[in-house]
Amino acid sequence: MKCLKTSTKTILGSAVALALLYGGAVQAQTVKVLSIVDHPALDAIRDGVRDELKTAGYDADKNLKWEYQSAQGNTGTAAQIARKFVGDQPNVIVAVATPSAQAVVAATKSVPVVYSGVTDPVAAQLVKSWGASGTNVTGVSDKLPLDRQVALIKRVLPKAKTVGMVFNPGEANSVVVVKELKALLAKEGMTLKEAAAPRTVDIGAAAKSLIGKVDVIYTNTDNNVVSAYEALVKVANESKIPLIAADTDSVKRGAIAALGINYGDLGHQTGKVVVRILKGEKPGTIASETSDKLELFVNTGAAEKQGVTLSPELIKEAKTVIK
Repeated sequence: MKCLKTSTKTILGSAVALALLYGGAVQAQTVKVLSIVDHPALDAIRDGVRDELKTAGYDADKNLKWEYQSAQGNTGTAAQIARKFVGDQPNVIVAVATPSAQAVVAATKSVPVVYSGVTDPVAAQLVKSWGASGTNVTGVSDKLPLDRQVALIKRVLPKAKTVGMVFNPGEANSVVVVKELKALLAKEGMTLKEAAAPRTVDIGAAAKSLIGKVDVIYTNTDNNVVSAYEALVKVANESKIPLIAADTDSVKRGAIAALGINYGDLGHQTGKVVVRILKGEKPGTIASETSDKLELFVNTGAAEKQGVTLSPELIKEAKTVIK
């Protein structure tokens, strides 16, 4: 028995020594990421979060259990993944885009949730206000100042009177943008013509419904639209309707111009919030954030295809010019 006691003390002593030795190391944490769909902007958020975690010492090869899943544009699938993630009891769930965030927030009142790429978290009923929520939810919004979007439309097409917008009426962030944009355009003596596209397969038909009725088409960060942007670009090119976006990656895919957020930077900003929670802060004490770092992208090749001549001043101001 004496020998057993000595052995136990030795084991305990060794455990304490190991704890002291490695006490300063970052403990293993579990982060789950749910995105409503795969497209460049949302992928950039995901990658930015992961890179920021690595910078903070949370490495997937060492002390971070990382899992990413996409709902492939299906809100029912998003709800299923959200419930599975909650059941796994991770340290944090990152929900990318409004439908994902709504699914996760509906599934848990205890697991910390950090949303990202959500235009209006209050309208989406994720939080009650932009301040600290006092709940398990916080995050980073991609809300854009719409007055600057209207100003860009007027700079690209000064004589535009009617703006078309293809959007998913089931996506809360898009509904908010439609309402606010309609009011802003009215102040400028302009009108908004809506074209609903509840599914990605509806986008081409929705865009065609605007032919002959609008001077320009504006797209916000609607996930359905962005995930199938080529269908919209095809109609814009064939019909010579100028296409202006809120998402800078859409310019690379055929929009004429966009004044938008760098979604990689938004991912890093979101990652910093995740790190704060992993280090012990409560999500309910962290106010929702936005980004004021806007970048102008222009595509002179798309402008030519869509019958627009961009001013030299606008091209000069652009951070990125695609030809």
